Amino acid sequence: MINVFGSRTGNEEIQNVTESLKAQWLGMGPKVTEFEARYKERLNLESFLMVDSGSNALFMAVTLLDLPKGSEVILPSFTWVSCAQAVMMAGHTPVFCDVDPFTMNATAEHIKAQITDKTGAIMVVHYAGLPVEMDDVKALGYPVIEDAAHAVDSHYKGTYCGGIADVGIYSFDAVKNIAVGEGGGITVKGEERAKRAKLLRYSGIGKSGFEASTQGKARWWEYNISEAFIKMNPSDIAGGIALGQLENLDDNQARRKEIWNTYQEAFKGLNDFVNPVDASADCKHSYFTYSIRLMNGKRDEFAKYLFDNGIYTTLRYHPLHMNPLYEQTNKTLKNCEMLNEDCLSIPLHPNLSDEDVQKVIHHVTAFVKG
Repeated sequence: MINVFGSRTGNEEIQNVTESLKAQWLGMGPKVTEFEARYKERLNLESFLMVDSGSNALFMAVTLLDLPKGSEVILPSFTWVSCAQAVMMAGHTPVFCDVDPFTMNATAEHIKAQITDKTGAIMVVHYAGLPVEMDDVKALGYPVIEDAAHAVDSHYKGTYCGGIADVGIYSFDAVKNIAVGEGGGITVKGEERAKRAKLLRYSGIGKSGFEASTQGKARWWEYNISEAFIKMNPSDIAGGIALGQLENLDDNQARRKEIWNTYQEAFKGLNDFVNPVDASADCKHSYFTYSIRLMNGKRDEFAKYLFDNGIYTTLRYHPLHMNPLYEQTNKTLKNCEMLNEDCLSIPLHPNLSDEDVQKVIHHVTAFVKG
């Protein structure tokens, strides 16, 4: 079976993990610190902390905004469940907006339609790695969280995604562009907010006992807790894998782009078939997933045909407003609902062989042409 998502690891990751194991650094350690410094430098971020998952990074991001209890946070319905869960876990209400049917990103106009006197913040998602039109969103005048889980190598008008708004998050889970198994990151604007993020990551504790002991503190095992929060420390093993992934990011991104361009050319002009949108000249895409639209009412049949021929596909994502948990099933978001019926992600990742790519192209084309 050709997987829809995947990653590529090599000797760098193995060597880094081996070093951590030999040094008995199973918890957070020097490789996390090194990754944080190198990632921050590469993306020219004001601050950066690695955490244990992108989902937890989202929860921290909402918390850091210090919104009034019960505030509404507007976010696209066409996204992963953690975006809404983070808002709810922080004591606020997710309010879903529609997305553009071609970019699959929320626009300022979609967001504006959901603004009320309870609106406290906006969360945008750079879908598949295609940057949101951030200038228009920021002009709405609310704090903005950037979900750059798909966009570790994307930039908008020269600024890397995640580092444009008030708070930004990244995901480094098993299938992302930087894949460590489980991991994430957060970047914030402002020194005080960055200090608070570091405190929150370690359950609101200022310094570990070991760190305090090296600074000459007596009774170093005693500590003050600044506020209640869950522990989000990443392991040094995850940090080591992340370092190897970062070292090979350019090569892996080049492979993703090569596959993307091959698909774009191969599927050009197919009837009832909509290719994903490329980034504009002043932006950069991360090519996380290749999501097409089949507009002849045969999307489900198409997915089954590909599966039967050894090609796994999926829908990224089932619109959240349609889930009863969020009590917004009476809301109509026509583009999200349309995508729910005609959108499909097909295989795109650096571990695909040329033969895999050609097999995908063959079967996609065969089905669409009939």
